[in-house]
Amino acid sequence: AMKVSSNLTPKLGLVLALVGIGVLILPGLQPSDPLAATRIDGASRLTVHKVAMEDGTICEVPATPQAVAIPMVAHNAVPVNPVTAAVSLSAGVSPTELVEVEAQASPTAAQKAAVAARRPIRTIRDQYPQFSAVAVDAQRNEVVIQDENLFQIMVFDRETNTPPTAAMSEPKRFIRGVATYLELNCAVYIDPATGNIYSLNNDTERHMTVWDREARGNASPAWKLRTPMGSFGLAVDEVREELLITAQHEQVVAAYPKTARDDDPPSWVLWGDDTLIADPHGIAIDPIEEVFFVANFGATSSPRAAAPDEDPLIVAVTRGNMVHGSGRFYPPSITVYNKTARGNTAPIRVITGPDTQLNWPAGLFIDPEREELYVANDGAGSILVFDTKADGNAAPLRVLAGPQTKLHYPTNVFVDLVNDEMWVANMGNHRATVYPRDADGDVAPIREIRSAPDGVPSPTLANVRITYDNTRDELLAPN
Repeated sequence: AMKVSSNLTPKLGLVLALVGIGVLILPGLQPSDPLAATRIDGASRLTVHKVAMEDGTICEVPATPQAVAIPMVAHNAVPVNPVTAAVSLSAGVSPTELVEVEAQASPTAAQKAAVAARRPIRTIRDQYPQFSAVAVDAQRNEVVIQDENLFQIMVFDRETNTPPTAAMSEPKRFIRGVATYLELNCAVYIDPATGNIYSLNNDTERHMTVWDREARGNASPAWKLRTPMGSFGLAVDEVREELLITAQHEQVVAAYPKTARDDDPPSWVLWGDDTLIADPHGIAIDPIEEVFFVANFGATSSPRAAAPDEDPLIVAVTRGNMVHGSGRFYPPSITVYNKTARGNTAPIRVITGPDTQLNWPAGLFIDPEREELYVANDGAGSILVFDTKADGNAAPLRVLAGPQTKLHYPTNVFVDLVNDEMWVANMGNHRATVYPRDADGDVAPIREIRSAPDGVPSPTLANVRITYDNTRDELLAPN
């Protein structure tokens, strides 16, 4: 319930109907379709017809498309609140009255506290770690694994092998807690000289954190760097002492000095339509060929131009830096760039096409000794290995896939060049699996580190959104 002045009450029946069912105005919908903003599951009308006012009055709302149509605004128009836009356009409320409506519609502190105190009827969750990334410290014979579900970094002995009858393997040490700044941690890098651990967060906590190799428990990071929202991939150029970070929402590769921290800006970016960057995920550097590779899921949109008083480097890594309505989809791909590429530079090669078998390519790893590119092929449950010079619709040299592999949503791959082993972090079954470096076909892992009892299913809920299908009485959780 909300308080409204008596002179506004007749005008708010329609507005409250819109608020009651959560009408959403999507960016990019065209004004040529006046009903685009009101369609739900293909319907062109709303199904809620009555709204109860605070005084008990029932406001009737005609169930006609015209009654709820909200004209779209141009892309360069001043952003408007969808509720107040509906009032002004459909109910004839003056600008002065709009301010009064918005002010009085805000919940009180007591109302907010009451909602926050509600307890769930039931909970759907995974109580066990889900492995999102893995890296081996061969010098210290340890493996560092990211847990994106419980927000922790776990360190195991490299030769850990969970017995089939064991519930799980316990780490040697872990980093977790409110002081750590870890949330949806999805990429990891180990400094070869110091053993420091670089950890990258994804959507909810926009920082890369850096840890002393002996850090444990609810510790604060040695330092942290504010990164783009939706960062996913992390590669380090030790020659140039640069961090290369991919960001999904901003469609950018941003480079920072390796020692960057706090609010330090990027030193350069790769950003623009010509780059063919499209929902970038993994990134890897080839030190032999002096190129870097970016894995793209395929969704993209065009960047907006920086205003005269804006720094283009800052705009490129700021959320909301894309042109509304410019969204489009490309096939999944791996784009390849010279290490000197900057700005809106096209790739020198693009690996894409049906023969590649790419399906949501996530983590990447370069084996410079054999000149091979490893791809964690998340959507297909496979590991693909390409020649580093592959181009176009190239078939992989090897494919690790099949039921014996125990691969399930593999999101990251790491090749231990010292011990001739390949590690895979699987988001779908509480496992990090280990194979011979040149494993091919339906090959069983030689070891595995399991974080849950064998056979316990994972709901694979990570970075989840949720909605409800009232026709089928189902919860929908896009992941």
